[in-house]
Amino acid sequence: MRLVLFNPEIPPNTGNVARLCAAMRIPLHLIEPLGFSLADRYLKRAGLDYWPHVDLRVHPDMGHFLRETAPSRLVLSSARGGVPAHRFPFEPGDAIVLGPETTGLPGEILGLSEHLVRIPIRGEVRSLNMSTAAGILLHEALRRTGGLD
Repeated sequence: MRLVLFNPEIPPNTGNVARLCAAMRIPLHLIEPLGFSLADRYLKRAGLDYWPHVDLRVHPDMGHFLRETAPSRLVLSSARGGVPAHRFPFEPGDAIVLGPETTGLPGEILGLSEHLVRIPIRGEVRSLNMSTAAGILLHEALRRTGGLD
């Protein structure tokens, strides 16, 4: 299992996801361009002292990520469609991909996989914070695959 942030834009969100990945011992892959520097103080503050425990890999583009890691499946997240996360059949080798905070995954990335997942949202809220969504999706994936035991 791995978590992938495609073109993340907001340093504290990425810092929170990094802390999540350290806590779950899951690799974090960042796909450039990033909307910040990895030396950003807000990024570091969000991850606090957990950065040494983050298995962080940065890729210049999605093609590089796919070539270097050869994930068994890409599970793409969307606020607008897909199988509800609590019904999605996650598998241990999945790469869960989340898009930029302001736009979500672009069409060319959504076209890379038929595995699309969403977090059901009620009411007038359009989407969840990306780091919150990452936590929900990763925890559900690990729960369904026995990765929390």
